[in-house]
Amino acid sequence: MSQLPVPGRDTVYVWIGRGVGGRPLPAGRLLRRAGATLLGRAEAEIVVEHGRDGRPLVAVSGAGARVELPVSVSRADGVVAVAARAAGPVGVDVEWCRPLPALALAGRWFAPAEAAWLAGRDADGRARDFLRLWTAKEAVGKALGRGLRDGGLRRLMPVPEDPDGALRPLPEAGDGGLRQPSGAGRLRVGHPRVGGGLVLAVAVTAGEAVPVHVVPIGAVPVGSDGADGTVGSVGAARGGAHVAAARSASAARTSLPVVVRGS
Repeated sequence: MSQLPVPGRDTVYVWIGRGVGGRPLPAGRLLRRAGATLLGRAEAEIVVEHGRDGRPLVAVSGAGARVELPVSVSRADGVVAVAARAAGPVGVDVEWCRPLPALALAGRWFAPAEAAWLAGRDADGRARDFLRLWTAKEAVGKALGRGLRDGGLRRLMPVPEDPDGALRPLPEAGDGGLRQPSGAGRLRVGHPRVGGGLVLAVAVTAGEAVPVHVVPIGAVPVGSDGADGTVGSVGAARGGAHVAAARSASAARTSLPVVVRGS
């Protein structure tokens, strides 16, 4: 049963799509769906653009006032994730869980406290724990509109052990001295549940907990691996049209492969 957005309730919606033949669904398709669902308009009316800070957004304009919707895009080897939040900026990052030199990467790129925490984790789950920290940093950087610049990889994240995957505040030392607008709340990040070997992180700035609803599109299992998080669904509007800047938006990729090759 589809669940439409609840008016007045701050919620993040994440669409995760996987195409055929290992190729992801075009991000523009998911961005249109996000805009149509949260803005209450036909997909044909939705336009994909980029803000002054380079972050993607979807907008609708016509006879009435222009309305914009903050969104975030991430891709990882055949999968694309699009997050949207009507109440303000959002960041999303997705990675496949896979073998990698977690301790070496953490020792080089993470804060000492996080590297030490990772070293104390069970070896069998260390790659996933590393990727939870990594995706959290990526998602926070996107929510801030600055990526991993200015020491983003050293910014401390909440220890990713929350069984329900709720978005939790960053440690005080992890805010990196960033000045946030008065009343904007705290940076929060968490890992909603997804299956099929995926690790997903979502970040927002909010004064209180923000629920996340994950919407699988195509052959993407969600909530099947017993990992942390909450899962919901959201109805999709009908329609479709060419979206300006969709190709650019769909090119938002992780920087982790570059770091792994350079480690």
